[in-house]
Amino acid sequence: MKKVSIWSRTIGALGQAWAIAVKDLRTYYFNPPMVMFGLIMPVLLFFSFSVRRGTELSPQLGIINLSSMILFFTASTAGPVILILERRTRTMDRLMTAPLSMSCLLFGKAMVGLVFAVSVDLIPIIIGITIFKVRIQNPPLLAGAVILSAMSFSALGVWFGSFPVRSVGNVMMPSTLLRWPLLFVSGIFIPLSNLPKWVRVVSYISPLTYAHDAIKHAVTGSGSQSLILDMMILPFFLVLFLLLAIRLYRRVRKLGY
Repeated sequence: MKKVSIWSRTIGALGQAWAIAVKDLRTYYFNPPMVMFGLIMPVLLFFSFSVRRGTELSPQLGIINLSSMILFFTASTAGPVILILERRTRTMDRLMTAPLSMSCLLFGKAMVGLVFAVSVDLIPIIIGITIFKVRIQNPPLLAGAVILSAMSFSALGVWFGSFPVRSVGNVMMPSTLLRWPLLFVSGIFIPLSNLPKWVRVVSYISPLTYAHDAIKHAVTGSGSQSLILDMMILPFFLVLFLLLAIRLYRRVRKLGY
C-alpha cells in the first residue's frame, strides 16, 4: 500500500476546504444577515463615530479604522450565518458523511469569511489610494495583515456559529454585543496610549487590537506596539478559535443539534 506524505494530505485537505468555501460563497454571499451585520453595520459605525471628529480624522487614519472595522465585522459574520442555516437545513449532516475531517470542514467555513471580508475591504483601500491619495508605506505588509486579520476574525465567527442554536438571530445579537466592547478597547476610536491602564490590559485579549495595529504599521510605518507581536498573535487567535470551534461543534453534535 502506497504511503501518502503529510504534504499530499495537507494539499488534499486544503482542496476540500476550498471546495466547501466555494460552495458557501455561491450560496450565501448576498444573504441578508451577511449584508446587514457584515457590511452595513461597520460602515454605519464608522461614519457615526467619525462625524464628531470632523477634520481631526485624516484620510489615512480613516482608511485604517474603516478597514479594521470591516474586516472585524464582515469576517466574523460569515461563520454564524452559514453554520446555523446549514444546521437548520441539515446540510451539515450531509457534509459530515463525506470523507473529510471536522477541522477541514470548519476551516473551509472560515475561508468564506476570509474571501468575503477581503473583497469588501478592498473597496475602501482602493478608494483611499485613488481618490484621497493615501500612501501605503508597506503594501506587502498590508496584504499580509489584512489576510491574517480576516482569517482570525473568520475563525471567531466559526466559533460563534458552533453554539447549539438553530436561529441566526439567536447568535448574531449576542455575538454583536460581545464584539462591541472589543471594538471600543482596540484603539480604533481612542488610541491605546490614551486608554486607562485597566482598559489597555483588557485590549490585549482582543484580536482587533493586533489587527488594527498591524494595518496601522503597514499604512503609516508605525504603530502603538511591536509589529512582530501583532503578526505573531493573529495566527495564535486563528488557531485558538478554530480549536474552540472544533471542540464545541463535536459536543453540539453529540447533543443532536
